[in-house]
Amino acid sequence: MHQILVYGDSLSWGVIPNTRNRLAFADRWPGVLERELLRQGHLARVIEDCLNGRRTALDDPSKPGRNGLVGLEQRIEVNSPLALVMLFLGTNDFQSMHDVNAVQSARGLGSLVAAIRRAPVEPGMPIPEIMLIAPPPIQIGKAAIAAKFLNAETKSVGLNTAIRDVAVAENCQFFDAGDVTATSEVDGVHLDRDQHSILGTALAVSVAAVLSLAQR
Repeated sequence: MHQILVYGDSLSWGVIPNTRNRLAFADRWPGVLERELLRQGHLARVIEDCLNGRRTALDDPSKPGRNGLVGLEQRIEVNSPLALVMLFLGTNDFQSMHDVNAVQSARGLGSLVAAIRRAPVEPGMPIPEIMLIAPPPIQIGKAAIAAKFLNAETKSVGLNTAIRDVAVAENCQFFDAGDVTATSEVDGVHLDRDQHSILGTALAVSVAAVLSLAQR
């Protein structure tokens, strides 16, 4: 059994755009991924650790626990053995309260990679493969979250390239979600139900390749 940890934010938690409701597991991309892997014959369990508002390595001054670096090593230890950790973060780094650019956000992901690799897993358990997923480009924020993501569509330009550079430098897998889907037209930030389906199905191809290599 291959255990896969999805470490993400609301784009993976499955918030329905412009609501506080959540898609069912079968409709969220991690659930779609698990279903597709099982359909392909891979014994896989997808574990979700997805927190609304989670950043890469930044603090939210009003909500504790949103810094993705804090406690990550323990999450790796808790869920081991892991074949793969999928990091899908970056969008919340561009909330209006933060003054960061794409390169700085991607460096935050680099610090998460280091934390995963130094996590105190039990002797004989593997250090998992890591996949960095670049979020689809943020559009102009709309509806209830417009003020929260003011100018995020400008500040985040180049995030996919910056994350790809970190993936290459750190010898991680890379997937650009923007190659297969886009953010919702409803709020400009999250994913609609059909986008979750598209993303999970596309990711299954890349993840299956990683799992096949691990079996050799």
